[in-house]
Amino acid sequence: MTTLEILLVVFVGFAGGLAVGTGFVAFLVVLGVIPRLTQLTKTPKRIHAYEWGAVAGAIVGGWMSLRHSVWHLSKYWLAPIGLFHGVFIGMLAAALTEVLNVWPILAKRIGVDDKIVILLMAIAFGKVAGSLFHWLYFVDHFR
Repeated sequence: MTTLEILLVVFVGFAGGLAVGTGFVAFLVVLGVIPRLTQLTKTPKRIHAYEWGAVAGAIVGGWMSLRHSVWHLSKYWLAPIGLFHGVFIGMLAAALTEVLNVWPILAKRIGVDDKIVILLMAIAFGKVAGSLFHWLYFVDHFR
């Protein structure tokens, strides 16, 4: 590879990272996901911790996706790590749907607005059951 090709790859990678990072920040800022998440969890004093957590997660996630990192940890660490990932994704999804009012609109349209709690519980239990089925059956079954 020539120096010009290397510089071109660096420029394209940097430009792509800026585009994705800008889109992620715009997503969080325009929709007000983090402030709404602090309202839902009743922890508005810790908004800076949520913001820095999102920034640190994006930086570490980006770095880990670019590197081939191998951590020699016990298999017992998978449960807490998976739990933290699930809590983060679940809370982010809950804050996003709360901001966009997706579930009340959907419940009204399909005519179950008086049973919205049952609808949300069905979605949550379905997600848990699907995840457990995937990880317990497919991951161990095809090794």
